[in-house]
Formats: sequence, C-alpha cells, structure tokens
Amino acid sequence: MVGNAFFFRRLNDHIQYLKKVQGAIEDKNSFEGTDPHHCKLGEWLYGTGPEEAAVIGVKAATIFKELFEPHERFHNASHRALEKHAAGDHEGCEKEMTEMHTLSGVLVNILIKLDDLSH
Repeated sequence: MVGNAFFFRRLNDHIQYLKKVQGAIEDKNSFEGTDPHHCKLGEWLYGTGPEEAAVIGVKAATIFKELFEPHERFHNASHRALEKHAAGDHEGCEKEMTEMHTLSGVLVNILIKLDDLSH
C-alpha cells in the first residue's frame, strides 16, 4: 500500500521544480528545465506511478491519468517562460509564468485527490 503523505511528496517534487524555474526567471540560478519525463514527478508518472495508483483502486488509477496532460503543458509553459526570459521578453515570460501557475494548481488538486483516496 502507498504510505502516508506519499502523494504529498510528489506534490513537493512538483513545487520544488516550480521554485527552480521561478529562481531562474529571477536570475537566482541557472536552471534550464527538463522535459516532462525527467523531473522527479515525471519519473514517477512514467515509472512506478501507474502501479502505485492502481493499488489504491480503480478510481485512483483513473484520476492518476489526469496528471499527464497538465504536467506536459506545465513543462511546455516553463520552457517558453525560460526562453522568453532569456530573450528579454518580460511580458511574454509573465504570461507563461501565469500559465505555469494555473497548471500547477491543476496538478496540486489532482495529487490532493489521490492523497485523499490513499487513506
């Protein structure tokens, strides 16, 4: 069975990635982002995540599948934000950061639903 706070750890992985992108936009680090398969959340999504959600039940397995599309869109927006920042397009960067934060909220809500089902 999936342990207590398991999905919150995945949520934390996502938040840490978001903070790295934010830091790069603020010129506090040189983070360049990754593709959706190579962040901690993505490694789980495309690795052991499906089996771990299935262990909880059919509903969790179905909800789990909702993570893929917004996760990929989140990475696309983060890449665009970093590119626009590097090009000096502050308005375009802000637009992409807004999209990232919107998608982040979607991912967080799905992970919280999964966590609720795991108890």
